[in-house]
Amino acid sequence: MASYVDGFVIPIPKKNLRAYRRMARLGAKVWMEYGALAFYECVGDDLSVRWGTGFGRLARLKPGETAVFSWIVYKSRADRDRVNAKVMKDPRMSDPKMQKTMPFDPRRMAYGGFKVLVQGHEG
Repeated sequence: MASYVDGFVIPIPKKNLRAYRRMARLGAKVWMEYGALAFYECVGDDLSVRWGTGFGRLARLKPGETAVFSWIVYKSRADRDRVNAKVMKDPRMSDPKMQKTMPFDPRRMAYGGFKVLVQGHEG
């Protein structure tokens, strides 16, 4: 059972979703190679909520933008730190071309590490 998750909310121009998908597929491959248990990238579909604060408001979406909600699952925080250290050293993730063509503004990304409080799943 997983016990640690990195979570992300990323505002992104809808026109950049194809480029983001390419980048996310590479990220999934690299994180999984280094030991992540699961890697999810989800794009906003129903962001108009009747109660609480919707992701659109939380991410301060501008016209033409949507939110990407992502998470990576690890065995533990120590495992997450180990995996992330390897990912950050991987040349595929530090390619200058990729850094210059980032399909979103990383300064607007929200992220953090989370201990799993409750876990449920089928199967």
